[in-house]
Amino acid sequence: MRKLIAVTAPSGAGKTTIVRHLLSKYDNLDFSVSATTREIRKKEVNGKDYYFIGVEKFKHKIKEGAFIEWQEVYENQFYGTLKSEVDRLWMMDKDIIFDIDVKGAVNIKKMYPESLCIFIKPPSFEVLENRLKNRKTETPKSLAKRIGRVKNEMTYENKFDIVLVNDVLEVALKEAEKIIENFVNS
Repeated sequence: MRKLIAVTAPSGAGKTTIVRHLLSKYDNLDFSVSATTREIRKKEVNGKDYYFIGVEKFKHKIKEGAFIEWQEVYENQFYGTLKSEVDRLWMMDKDIIFDIDVKGAVNIKKMYPESLCIFIKPPSFEVLENRLKNRKTETPKSLAKRIGRVKNEMTYENKFDIVLVNDVLEVALKEAEKIIENFVNS
């Protein structure tokens, strides 16, 4: 049976870095590309990083029942996992790894109780805030919104199977490898 692994964290905790590392290390893993209505960022590729779709099309897909899970993260800024994406990866006989927000991970765990949900935790709120600022990928207004969300996202830690602290990246990557190997081989 193929495995589902949801990696979640507050913005800036390092989940995408960890997911990319795991994808480069394990051939049996493939990435579930989420859909979003947010603007594409520099260096992102449609269909690789996200499926970038308009708000109306996203809302239409919600009505059709096309999503396993979805969230309106900010007003008219939606994120979700398409059923067709999971089906596509399972047809390829792959274990699926999700890079997903905390509410999405909770919903995946509800829908697939056998999945593994890993919460990536920063060493402190201050470190996380500095990481977000140093990215320089957002406007001051969107950065302030994101930092406001982080405090709430940190409260989700106890809802997941494993908490992995990302203080020293190399250590966190090795710990993530052990977690994945134990789960996939169980």
